[in-house]
Amino acid sequence: MLYHLAQNFGDTVPVLSVLRYTTFRTGGSIMTALLFVFLFGPMLITKLKLKQGRGQPIREDGPARHLLEKQGTPTMGGLMILLGIVFSTLLWADLSNLYIWTVLFVALGFGAIGFYDDFLKVTRSTASGFSGRIRLFLEFAIAAVAVFVFVRIGKPESSSAMAFPFLKDALWQMGWLFIPFGAFVIVGSGNSVNMTDGLDGLAIVPVMIAAASFGLIVYLVGHAKFADYLQLHYVAGTGELAVICGGVMGAGLGFLWFNAPPAMIFMGDTGSLSLGGILGALAVAVKHEIVLAIIGGLFVLETVSVIVQVVSFKLTGKRVFAMAPLHHHFEEKGWSEPTVVIRFWIIAVVLAILGLATLKLR
Repeated sequence: MLYHLAQNFGDTVPVLSVLRYTTFRTGGSIMTALLFVFLFGPMLITKLKLKQGRGQPIREDGPARHLLEKQGTPTMGGLMILLGIVFSTLLWADLSNLYIWTVLFVALGFGAIGFYDDFLKVTRSTASGFSGRIRLFLEFAIAAVAVFVFVRIGKPESSSAMAFPFLKDALWQMGWLFIPFGAFVIVGSGNSVNMTDGLDGLAIVPVMIAAASFGLIVYLVGHAKFADYLQLHYVAGTGELAVICGGVMGAGLGFLWFNAPPAMIFMGDTGSLSLGGILGALAVAVKHEIVLAIIGGLFVLETVSVIVQVVSFKLTGKRVFAMAPLHHHFEEKGWSEPTVVIRFWIIAVVLAILGLATLKLR
């Protein structure tokens, strides 16, 4: 919205010309989303407490102390994150950019699925939501539409190709197979963040770290000169996605204020699915799917721990971890919740640095 003011009146009102810069609007998006969550977060928490009563149902097969310490905490806090992201994006982004609308489509679609799942859990007082198969089908449908749009608006020579980090000219032309591949990345990212969301503050900080990393990546990939210098595959128009990354960082910071231990609210599937979906969509849009697996390596580890646990138990009757996902394993080993959370944050920072190093090591 504000970007179009600069386009229409920037020449006659010079002060508006600053709105043409993506970096300035990204900073504006961060602050807008942060203030939005600060202003409306307390009101939302109060309403959710009144509506939900007993709060989010706690898994009976999780750590025993969670049944005592976390009972009664409301969920669906992802609403404040998602609304903050959407509001700041609509205010600061170039709304003629199809990449913006496509990523917002994924965010809102995944957020709606997560919201319905949270709604069922709260109203039925159970830790399980609606059918996993239906949920995955809907996620894949939304993701496939988004990837199809990315393919249509990208350059024909690279829009349906997979790029490889460390190799400057390597592209694997996947054709229409890129659509299910890209959809898998987006759905996998959404559900990986969802599995990581199990302790106060655990998921939101790594999400912000990943969003900051991809904010830099989309800006560089969407800038012809920077992309050429770094020998990245240039994708025109993706630089504008930095505004969404800014919204994720700002809304995430605001949410962390209320989610810091002891949490006043949980993000629920509403937040974790939408945030993971955004990260996956960003990665697919700029051809950095493999880099997402590095930067978001913490989410990958959490998902793999669940897969290994399930497969091992079904095949051998034995469990590899004391409890899955991985953060519960360390809780069962005697680590306190703040210790697990902070150490996982450190891992997320290290993985982000490694992922960003791929931009230059080519």
